Amino acid sequence: MAGIALLGAGIFARHEHLPAILASPDLLSLKAVYSRSKTSSVALADALPADGPKPDIYYESPSEPGRGLADLLKRDDIVAVDVALPILAQPEVIKAALKAGKHVLSEKPVAADVKGARELIKWYETELPAEKKPLWGVAENFRYMKSLVFAGEEVKRIGGRVVSFKLEKFGWVAEDNKYFNTQWRKVPDYQGGFLLDGGVHFVAALRYLLGASGQELSKVAAYTALLEERLQPLDTIHGVASTKQGVNGSIVLSFGTEFKNGTDLEIITTNGTVSWSPTEVNTVTKEGESKKEFEYSSGVGEEVAVFARAIKAGTGKVDGLQTPEEAFRDLEVLERLLESGSGGAKVKEMSV
Repeated sequence: MAGIALLGAGIFARHEHLPAILASPDLLSLKAVYSRSKTSSVALADALPADGPKPDIYYESPSEPGRGLADLLKRDDIVAVDVALPILAQPEVIKAALKAGKHVLSEKPVAADVKGARELIKWYETELPAEKKPLWGVAENFRYMKSLVFAGEEVKRIGGRVVSFKLEKFGWVAEDNKYFNTQWRKVPDYQGGFLLDGGVHFVAALRYLLGASGQELSKVAAYTALLEERLQPLDTIHGVASTKQGVNGSIVLSFGTEFKNGTDLEIITTNGTVSWSPTEVNTVTKEGESKKEFEYSSGVGEEVAVFARAIKAGTGKVDGLQTPEEAFRDLEVLERLLESGSGGAKVKEMSV
């Protein structure tokens, strides 16, 4: 059983990562929690079940001897950390944990932009001793959603030549939305606002289903807009995309449409169509139409368990869906869409 610390006490850390760690008692033992403030760390620890673990709390404010992140990372009984901090805070914490020899599972995106992601991945590959390099996985929970995994299996099952694809995500971030009312999201210091924080999930889902059909995105062009003034700097992308294999499709992402909400991701082949949303998968072939419904599940529990099993296996490798390189590709697609939008829909190519 691996001792783990949860770094972060925000909404997603409390409601998703904490339960995921507790759901794998045969693989993980929660030893500590950390947040920038003592109040948040205490609140996170207090949210644990009465008969659950009693982790130590760490924080930076107020400053107290033995209670900072550096002190947590010195503990020999903690072999891994689950990092769920604001986007801009993550890279330095990831580096500190890896330098301390801790395995790291960090929330998406891999970094705030492609430049930072490339630098962080290069640092991981070149600056840490190869023989003692800890694992680093990037948590993209959509890739572990049962509905998306099933949709990928359906794409493989129907086969055929891919002729097109479509991703449409419409939604509304209301003024009382719990995520909007976190300061770092309300006033983002990173590109794209909710398009980065939330949109990268849907790019990952698209890439997952394209990958199931042997396709990888290579070029995009887009127009961008701000439909709701609160959702700075942008909340909407209307784009087109092409794969390395020459298949064209469309990408629409919006968090500013009050009266339209929903997700529709389609892979269209010469043998049929597979349509995915988080709670439903529809398949249409010449044999007819089939529909499978799913209870919503974020996939976080599965992704944390998969990472824990990689630690236990001791092979020195994370699951292929959690590599920093895979997360880099998600981020690059999103960033190229944003760049294209700021440049009058100029075509942008992926670097990998």
